[in-house]
Amino acid sequence: MPSREDIYREGSISLGGAIAMGTGVMIGAGIFALTGQIAQLAGPLFPLAFIAGAIVTSFSAYSYIRMSNKWPSSGGIAMILQKCYGSGAVAAGAALLMALSMVIAESLVARTFATYVLRPYDIEGGPLVPVLAVGVIAFAYIVNISGNRSVGLFSLIMAAIKIGGIALFGIAALWSSGFQFAAASETTQSYGIIGFIASMALAILAFKGFTTITNSGAEITEPNRNVGRAIMFSIGICVVVYLLVAFGVGSSLTIDEIINARDYSLAQAAQPALGQTGFILTVILAAVATASGVLASVFAVSRMLAMLTDMDMIPHSHFGMSGPIQRHTLVYTVVVASTLAVLFDLGRIASLGAFFYLVMDMIIHWGVFRYRRKEIGASGPVLLTALALDAIVLAAFTVMKLRSDPMIVLYAVVGMIAIFAFERIYLSKWVGGEPSHSHGA
Repeated sequence: MPSREDIYREGSISLGGAIAMGTGVMIGAGIFALTGQIAQLAGPLFPLAFIAGAIVTSFSAYSYIRMSNKWPSSGGIAMILQKCYGSGAVAAGAALLMALSMVIAESLVARTFATYVLRPYDIEGGPLVPVLAVGVIAFAYIVNISGNRSVGLFSLIMAAIKIGGIALFGIAALWSSGFQFAAASETTQSYGIIGFIASMALAILAFKGFTTITNSGAEITEPNRNVGRAIMFSIGICVVVYLLVAFGVGSSLTIDEIINARDYSLAQAAQPALGQTGFILTVILAAVATASGVLASVFAVSRMLAMLTDMDMIPHSHFGMSGPIQRHTLVYTVVVASTLAVLFDLGRIASLGAFFYLVMDMIIHWGVFRYRRKEIGASGPVLLTALALDAIVLAAFTVMKLRSDPMIVLYAVVGMIAIFAFERIYLSKWVGGEPSHSHGA
């Protein structure tokens, strides 16, 4: 049986590998799964929603970077929450929200993979979508059990292919359109400020892959320096790629066409701009991007769940399986992600992930501000700004969803109440003393 040191091997992920992991999750979700949904809320201004989302994410990343520089850990976010709130239900519940938002992202990107792969056959919906989604999640599991170095190398190769390919798509689409933005015309409805702010919730979800890097902190070479560098490089790369694609899609399709094809907007935009060959190449690129996104997300969340188990913050059952705990959490992650991919459509999966992530993010900012900001030398105004921006975006997103899909708001609220109630019963306290030892530091 592998030892814990074999599973969380220090220095097993290079700076390039960490950047590839972060961009792998972000680009897989942000471009192929969320571009159309963001356009549905923001209208013709949807490219600016990516910029606004990057700004909010950069403020949010400040808390994670400062804490990870002080305590690099394979537990990442779980470590941050425990350092702030101790081993109680607040820390454990928020950590589970993060873990679930990551699992939700896996199912979101897996369904997007299936949607794009089926586009050449003019198949929308039906049983093949969840079947292919579950298939790519199973593929991610197989690659993950081969070890960290396999994941890092695979992520690096896939990230290079898709970043270059997606950037070329955006440039080619803009060039073929004569740099005209079709999405700004022929709109059939008006889009207000609340819709734009609400769209930022999905844009933030498109950037939240940076937490993948945080969750592998102790495994990254020179983590005290490279965790922060990897996070900021990943966000910067994704901003450029997102804008190229957003303007590329907007140059080929009107806003109404983008919304109608919101689950496969890049493929739809490629056909008029680049012809049938461009359409097929975009589908292939989408398959590569989304598959690597699932891979990187499974890698991170399984380690986070294993660390929560090591910290005694969640219960664990082997269910008759052999091997280390991390191998078990890989199985749990794949099973839950597959279930979500079967039961929910892309829109609801994305909304649920946004609710869970924003609430968890706010809990982290408050915890760092209230308990750790002096110890880590963090700026109080920056932490409070990050908290306020999250609150504004969450409020706008909730208002929009109450109008269009109130049931998903109910699912999110019930889910969060259930998570914190479960942890309160399991741990018998809301906050607790910090443990005398650190995990993975």
